Amino acid sequence: MKILVCISNVPDTTSKINFTEGDTKFDTNGVQFVINPNDEFGLTRAMWFKEKQGATVHVATVGGAQTEPTIRKALAIGADEAIRVNAEPKDGFFVAKQLAEVVKNGGYDLVIAGRESIDYNGGMVPGMLATLLDMNFVNTCIGLEIDGTQATALREIDGGKEKLSTSLPLVIGGQKGLVEESDLRIPNMRGIMMARQKALNVVEPVDAPQLTKDEKFDKPAPKGAVKLVSPDNVGELVDLLHNEAKVI
Repeated sequence: MKILVCISNVPDTTSKINFTEGDTKFDTNGVQFVINPNDEFGLTRAMWFKEKQGATVHVATVGGAQTEPTIRKALAIGADEAIRVNAEPKDGFFVAKQLAEVVKNGGYDLVIAGRESIDYNGGMVPGMLATLLDMNFVNTCIGLEIDGTQATALREIDGGKEKLSTSLPLVIGGQKGLVEESDLRIPNMRGIMMARQKALNVVEPVDAPQLTKDEKFDKPAPKGAVKLVSPDNVGELVDLLHNEAKVI
């Protein structure tokens, strides 16, 4: 079984976010980038298939040379080979078109993508990718078993879970729950050294239109000052909850 894990290069959640050029561009100065958490759950599950079922695991990303440390980390975790499409990820459709070409050229049986990236939270790429490839698709996937060409997936739905049976080739949009957080892997020194010897293939992008454009970003409004109320002053507390917080 050949597995492709799609990797997004996203800012660490502890990074301070700023914008430039009139709040139209993301400011990358001083920002640490990491593997998108939803993709990391998928990569960890792919490693399980590699170790238990002998699968071959490749990883792919769309981005410039600055994304290579992130993709190298995926190799250090245990992926066999990496592919970087040499283009800036303009929008969801553009990324899906590039990844679809990678899948077509690689002949993959299973494509694991995160259901969304934590930077733009678009949630578009996995579904678009499945449509472009005419593959089966399971989104919000929190469990996956493969037996030959048959797949059993567990997905999160409103108020519960849904168990599905499908077949390969398959695209999934994975998320937290696909593996336990305790199963996520930190590259060790041996993995880091081995990653330097693994192939990182750079391919040029295919033509694809940019269908959407970011016009402006707005930060959340700053939180107001905290008001402390004496436990003896219940009347003031009720007044604040009713007239200011408007929760009662």
